[in-house]
Amino acid sequence: MIRLCRKLTSSDKELNNLINFDPLYQPYPSYRVPVYAKQGMVATSQPLAAQAGLDVLKRGGNAIDAAIATAAALTVLEPTSNGIGGNAFALVWTEGKLHGLNASGPAPQGISIEALQAAGHTEMPKLGVVPVTVPGSPAG
Repeated sequence: MIRLCRKLTSSDKELNNLINFDPLYQPYPSYRVPVYAKQGMVATSQPLAAQAGLDVLKRGGNAIDAAIATAAALTVLEPTSNGIGGNAFALVWTEGKLHGLNASGPAPQGISIEALQAAGHTEMPKLGVVPVTVPGSPAG
């Protein structure tokens, strides 16, 4: 195992005492080493997708640009986990304002409580085509 450390400054020590946080404390035998960055970071389950986002940041893009590039790469690299047929949620701070994106899919236009009851359902089915929502990502 490799651990990179730097000497703590007085402000680091004060902050650690204030929030009582030790980044090197690992209570479990299996863990990930914390990573810190000054100019940006991209984290995904797929290294090539993370690299796509990092490349965008290196070329002067912002976090929104990097997130779009990463999501596009994940569509190819992990098609069962991410894609245009899904939903998208984001909290983005840009230009001094907080923006929220809820691109969750709505129910199909032709479905209603009355239609479900007429089909003999007393509650929303867990399986089949009835509980499927319209993809929300394209509208986001």
